[in-house]
Amino acid sequence: MEGVIDAVTRELLTRHEGLDWTVTEFVRVVDTRLPPRVFYKHCPELRDAAVTPSGVPVHLQLLGSDPEALAANARQALALGATSLDLNFGCPAKTVNRHDGGASLLRDPRRVERAVAAVAGAVEGAIPVTAKIRLGFADRRLALACSEAAEAGGARHLVVHARTRNEGYRPPAHWEWIARIRARLSIPVIANGDIWTLADYWKARSLSGCEDVMLGRAVLADPLLARRIRHWQRTGAVLPATPWAERAEILTRYAERQRQGLPDKVVVSLLKQWLNIMRGQNGEAASRFATLRRETRLTAFLEGLDAPSLDAARQAG
Repeated sequence: MEGVIDAVTRELLTRHEGLDWTVTEFVRVVDTRLPPRVFYKHCPELRDAAVTPSGVPVHLQLLGSDPEALAANARQALALGATSLDLNFGCPAKTVNRHDGGASLLRDPRRVERAVAAVAGAVEGAIPVTAKIRLGFADRRLALACSEAAEAGGARHLVVHARTRNEGYRPPAHWEWIARIRARLSIPVIANGDIWTLADYWKARSLSGCEDVMLGRAVLADPLLARRIRHWQRTGAVLPATPWAERAEILTRYAERQRQGLPDKVVVSLLKQWLNIMRGQNGEAASRFATLRRETRLTAFLEGLDAPSLDAARQAG
């Protein structure tokens, strides 16, 4: 999700019900305490009680391996107004792993526990500390041990992406493994990975035993997915698919907000990135992406998003 989820995206996605909280892109911690500007860049909501404009909490995420540096930055985040800290042990990016971050720590559960314990100790219970892991680095042999290590270090809840680092984002997600982790822990466990639709949510819930799930790329693919899941939880009824008009409106609002601080060509690039994620689950988005993928002018790109759909054109004809 790096480069995709920022304050603007969080604001737009939390306008609709369904999301209980959101998480920032990770703040990369190496060996020093970072200045306030770094935290405000990743989480400008710190200036507003660490919530989005609609009041949804924003959890600040740290990524690192040095317990002392993590502790120093946890104290810095707390002083700046963070209301929750999440530790990233799931990032599969080669660059991050090469520099001893993200999923690389899953090769040694003791390092997971030390990192969580350092952050939990630094904030002294003032705010919750949580963690996100995968099922392991190369294989799943240490999945249970790493989960127990996160709890032993003081994590208040654990998000589990149901694949190893080496599996990346390739299907399938092994939701049944999350059930094994739940059986070993006393803290809440949240399922993550390949939950693209309401049907996926039901299957993940059935196999993992987790009522709560974390949505990543899927909430960009369908910005109303969380609302659809919440509605089903409350009523048992299935909302209709998100129409293209609502998707286009969200993308247009996103562009309007981003162009206030970014060059048009950068905004177009960001729109393409979002539309590319969306097209995997929506035929209309795929058609728009095919038409607009070489467009570099923002005004023309937005006109392309707003143009009548092929289905609407056929009906009108």
